Amino acid sequence: MLIRNICTHINIHMKQKQKQVLSLVSSRHSNHYNNDNIAVLSSKMAKSREEEHPVKAFGWAARDSSGHLSPFKFSRRETGDEDVRLKVLYCGICHTDLSNIKNEWGFSLFPMVPGHEIAGEVTEVGSKVRKVKVGDKVGVGCMVGACHSCESCANDLENYCPKMILTYSSINTDGTITYGGYSDHMVANERYIVRFPDSMPLDAAAPLLCAGITVYSPLKYFGLAEQGKHVGIVGLGGLGHVAVKFAKAFGAKVTVISTSPSKKTEVLEHLGADSFLNSRDPDQLQGAMGTLDGIIDTVSAVHPILPLVGLLKSQGKLVLVGAPDKPLELPVISLIMGRKTVSGSSTGGMKETQEMIDFAAKHNITADIEVISMDYVNTAMERLAKADVRYRFVIDIANTLYATKP
Repeated sequence: MLIRNICTHINIHMKQKQKQVLSLVSSRHSNHYNNDNIAVLSSKMAKSREEEHPVKAFGWAARDSSGHLSPFKFSRRETGDEDVRLKVLYCGICHTDLSNIKNEWGFSLFPMVPGHEIAGEVTEVGSKVRKVKVGDKVGVGCMVGACHSCESCANDLENYCPKMILTYSSINTDGTITYGGYSDHMVANERYIVRFPDSMPLDAAAPLLCAGITVYSPLKYFGLAEQGKHVGIVGLGGLGHVAVKFAKAFGAKVTVISTSPSKKTEVLEHLGADSFLNSRDPDQLQGAMGTLDGIIDTVSAVHPILPLVGLLKSQGKLVLVGAPDKPLELPVISLIMGRKTVSGSSTGGMKETQEMIDFAAKHNITADIEVISMDYVNTAMERLAKADVRYRFVIDIANTLYATKP
């Protein structure tokens, strides 16, 4: 655990933990936070999580890299003039949540309340809020803050701001750790609030706030959201299945590329893809060489990408949106011979995220989900690690969270 109330637990172990956190913030977040932020964080850690802010909150948190989640009492700030407070109704489970609670990338902050696919209902708004009102259906995605003054922010790309504040396991402007949507309520600046049309079911729409925008954004940016383009989607998980839906809605021809031949029928009949390609079948790969305008690769595990480059047409684009924990191997000659591009893409900015939600509502795009109770979350994480979900777990926060409260 990070630190629980230094005032009453002053000992060598906790002092060492404090040094680790300050070192982590200094080294891992040096581009995001200045020394003033770090000083504030140090002073905030002198208070318990329930005392940091005025408004009590309850959720589930991981205390360390074991990744085990359990009930957690903490607090959130009061509703500021530009803030929106919402009751969390549903929260999707992203593979990023699993990676973060396991500290696979080496910069997790504990205790950690995960969750950045948050859907709920507005319960309070600040005096300057004009975007939404009490009772509206809204969501919070991957971020809750940015500098608002850099080039990225000026171009509605807050997601690429060097001072972007993540929804959880990040350092807020007041120096405290941000907590995500595995909790009873959220508060965020209205700039980071997304409005859901009344027609959208919140449980199936919640995953669009990460999975949806993460595939929608590169489809648009790399010119693959055009009638007649031939797009490959690698991996058929939480991101991959909505990528198929968005690409089809844009009018593209879609080929799903997977290591699981058993998914072929579902891909073609349920998701509406045009073709299926078994990436472990050399004959199928050879037959599809040079046929794709672009590929969205959603896989977060280490996998060969050279065969994917071979599937691209001349000047084709391979866009990586998964985040393997080890480097991928790619001989450069495969790019030179065909002027092909390998790129990466993150989530989208707030303007594009709202655009994505509105597009999804118009085309009846939602995630295929398995709704679970809060007390099932650890089992869900184990299943997610085995890719045993079709295609997104969503926690029914409103109906199951309080039953777990001590």
